[in-house]
Amino acid sequence: MNWNTFSRACVGTLCLLFPVLTALAQIPGVSHVVVIGCDGMSPDGVRHGKVPNMEQLMHEGAYTLHARGVMPTVSSPNWASMIMGAGPEQHGVTSNDWETNKFEIAPTVVGPGGMFPTIFGALRAQQPASVIVCYHDWDGFGRLFERAAADVIEHPEGPTNTIVRAIASFKLRRPTFTFIHLDHVDHAGHHFGHGTPEYYDSVGVADELIGRAIQGLKDAGMWEKTILIVTADHGGKDKGHGGATMGELEIPWIIRGPGVAKGHELTAPVNTYDTAATIAYVLGVRPPAAWIAQPVKEAFTTTP
Repeated sequence: MNWNTFSRACVGTLCLLFPVLTALAQIPGVSHVVVIGCDGMSPDGVRHGKVPNMEQLMHEGAYTLHARGVMPTVSSPNWASMIMGAGPEQHGVTSNDWETNKFEIAPTVVGPGGMFPTIFGALRAQQPASVIVCYHDWDGFGRLFERAAADVIEHPEGPTNTIVRAIASFKLRRPTFTFIHLDHVDHAGHHFGHGTPEYYDSVGVADELIGRAIQGLKDAGMWEKTILIVTADHGGKDKGHGGATMGELEIPWIIRGPGVAKGHELTAPVNTYDTAATIAYVLGVRPPAAWIAQPVKEAFTTTP
């Protein structure tokens, strides 16, 4: 299914997926949203790693080091929740074994992409001219959204190539929505253990790559019109994750861009699925009716 077919399929299901009376909002001065998700990057890693770029983003934007993922604290349920605006109880992604035709819990709603609706599909359906790209360092991420909704989906080899390809896209396509997934921090957690010098070094590498992405946005002339969100799927404990501890559940959540409060530590609770609702809020996308997420309005200096 190409995106034209996808958009036509959306027409018949808009009444089901999108509440007709939901008020739209759009942050003035924003033309682009970029999400950089660092797999396995815990708040502890941000606190103890060498992270000058993330520190600058927190200084220039709003943030919390106490955002929460969902249970279980493994990748697929949490990445899915981040882009689906809901939890596993709604979208049905409960493990890394999940596939659209292989699941234990059925989604409450199935959109035209054959899965619970994501921000990718909602943006494509409502703003068909949008340019949507995804560069993911973990192959499993690519099955969690409506592939026909994206203009570009790439699975480069390694975090550096992932950032390089995303930067090239900034210059070539000036995308409306970019999702970048980096996987190396999670590898360090599994191999060396969370809280080890090697783990903190991997967070430092992620920070360097975030800095390269920021420079790429500046070089492409996009920076001043971009909302950038940096976050993670889960943290970890020892050499793993998946359990019910705060170290595994809590994640960083940083947002910077036009209309965002500067140097503001968020006090209201932030859940990973609120990322999808915040992107929708910024871009003026009606959230699907099945979402439970709320936009993080406290992050903004004004509300449209």
